[in-house]
Amino acid sequence: MEGLPGAVRSIRVSRVVVVVIGAGVYGAAVSASLVRRGARVVVVDGGAPASGTSGATFSWTNSCGKQPRVYHDLNVAGMEAHRRLAAEVPHGGWYHEGGNLEWAGTDAESEALRAKVAGVLEYGYAARWVDRAEVLRLEPDLDPAAVPDEAAFFPREGWIEPAPLVAHLLSSGAEVVRNDPVTGLDIEGGTVRAVRLASKRRLAADAVVNCAGPQAARIAGFAGLSLPMRNTRGVLVYTSPVAVAAARVLHTPRVDLRPDGAGRLLLHTGRTDGAVRVAEAGEITVEQSTVEEVLEAGRALYPGLRAATVESVRVGERPIPGDGLPVLGRAPGLPNLHFAVSHSGATLCLHAGDLVAAEVLGDDQSDTLAPFRFERF
Repeated sequence: MEGLPGAVRSIRVSRVVVVVIGAGVYGAAVSASLVRRGARVVVVDGGAPASGTSGATFSWTNSCGKQPRVYHDLNVAGMEAHRRLAAEVPHGGWYHEGGNLEWAGTDAESEALRAKVAGVLEYGYAARWVDRAEVLRLEPDLDPAAVPDEAAFFPREGWIEPAPLVAHLLSSGAEVVRNDPVTGLDIEGGTVRAVRLASKRRLAADAVVNCAGPQAARIAGFAGLSLPMRNTRGVLVYTSPVAVAAARVLHTPRVDLRPDGAGRLLLHTGRTDGAVRVAEAGEITVEQSTVEEVLEAGRALYPGLRAATVESVRVGERPIPGDGLPVLGRAPGLPNLHFAVSHSGATLCLHAGDLVAAEVLGDDQSDTLAPFRFERF
């Protein structure tokens, strides 16, 4: 963030051209950091910015029970990066740090939650137990009958609105190429020389960053690399605007939810994810009965939701590397090909994206990125 690292002496960075593949939160964050560091950046996407996973995500910012410790710490740094940017752009409006309330429904869930709270407290992470009265003070429109005697509260967690964040990051000066999928990489002498697009356009590049999310394995394949991914689909239910004072993330036994702006709420459950149906032609649908069950679960928490209807249902594909941890930094054998791919992109994008951008321009980040490099596979 403070200009070019001192280690870069042989390159005039103003002439370095970096092609960033993917215009979601990662691609936008990497590109903004590269531009700040003096690079010329072209961001390419097969659709519109934030129209893929970043447009259909719960976007919860947290490091709540994430393991191992190095991954937890990376997420904590990601949360802090959001706070810094929100302070720098106070009218951005995309960052919401209201905390996260979580409670259990069974003895086994309660035991797991207690273990999680104890674990994050050991790491110095902000968490505390609150009673019913405190929960209702935080969320006064909850039905008191739906609130347990105690719940866990993680006050530094929150959520982001990905689309306006992506718009802000892409306004930094990068060229954005929309609706033009990548069809190949030109490689010569162990170096990526160019990115080929469906339009037949060829983008010469000094470096390439794979921020393609669910399509990251396909992009890696163009370079002869096999990136193991275990992507999953997530279903999000958006309500119509309703007069309910919901201000923070909630994780409850029947439904997870958060505000989504303009009076809407966003609801999710694992059961909804299992209701996705993909036709032979590729059309994706969600069973309507399951969607209604999710809305009813929300109404059981907030009686004010009885007036709400389902405004939309979105299905996103979560990019999850094979071992669940991020893939960040340079690729083996291709020093100018870099990765920024992970689950938890909403939390990690600003911090991890900045680390990757620094390394693209010659500032080795092995102290932080070593556990997350591609070669571990």
